[in-house]
Amino acid sequence: MFLVMGEALVDVISGGVEAPTSHVGGSPLNVAVGLARLDCPVTFVTRYGRDAHGDMIHETLRSNGVAELLEPDQKPTTTAIGILDPAGAAEYEFDGFDWSLDGFVGERAARAIQDATAVHMGSLGAALDPGAETVLRAVEQARPHATISFDPNVRPRLTPDRDAARARVEAFVALSDVVRASDSDLDWLYPDRTPFETARAWLANGPSLVLVTTGSGGSDAFARELNVHVDAVQTEVEDTVGAGDSYMAALLVALQERGYAGASGRAALRGITAEHLREVLTFAVRAAAITVSRAGANPPTRAELTA
Repeated sequence: MFLVMGEALVDVISGGVEAPTSHVGGSPLNVAVGLARLDCPVTFVTRYGRDAHGDMIHETLRSNGVAELLEPDQKPTTTAIGILDPAGAAEYEFDGFDWSLDGFVGERAARAIQDATAVHMGSLGAALDPGAETVLRAVEQARPHATISFDPNVRPRLTPDRDAARARVEAFVALSDVVRASDSDLDWLYPDRTPFETARAWLANGPSLVLVTTGSGGSDAFARELNVHVDAVQTEVEDTVGAGDSYMAALLVALQERGYAGASGRAALRGITAEHLREVLTFAVRAAAITVSRAGANPPTRAELTA
């Protein structure tokens, strides 16, 4: 079972002359939905409000078969106002962001952590307290028996202190087996070195696999003895919202299917072969390409990826 922890929100996207459109989002939510659409059992730990936007989130999770651990609360659901640039990328302003996981305690939380073969976390859910501290404790408890994956997906508007953001990211990197980051994330976190230099530095700090995605430039994977590049799949881009999350979900599924998940897969992951690494990257970039071809964070199903 996958346990995913992080924020859920509603993206309100506008660009050009068309009216704004609303899509359920949040990087961890997108990963949870992406995993479920690839036929993996997923439990998602998040928070959202008992309001119309919260109802949208709940229905998205329910209809995709994602199990929820916590009930909605009385605070407003977070919205992210996104403006698309000509390339289809969005810059966000956040309204009403509140990140706490007060209900993730006791036997229910302990059982979810213990049952997880893999734990994924990231974005604002791993960056903003008090919820980030809850996520960190859960990861520390899960690490002896579960694969840990992390996507920092940095949001400078909510974490403007670069030094503090970098320290928090590095704490999660050190606990992770698999880390994905975009080149823009790494440029902001470490403006004095290249993304590939950062990937190698992170690799020395604990993970077995560090992935750098560069949009249309494709994807690079750094393992202990390997560096593999896979080109992006050429497609007509509607927008790039959720592309990295679809990539992450597909990557994790492909690794699991090759025996690299859980405590038993940790040693194997450190010795992943070039053939397997190229296979999982190819699967991941195909998932991202399908997502960018349609509006919003809309990850592919297993049938779409294998068609």
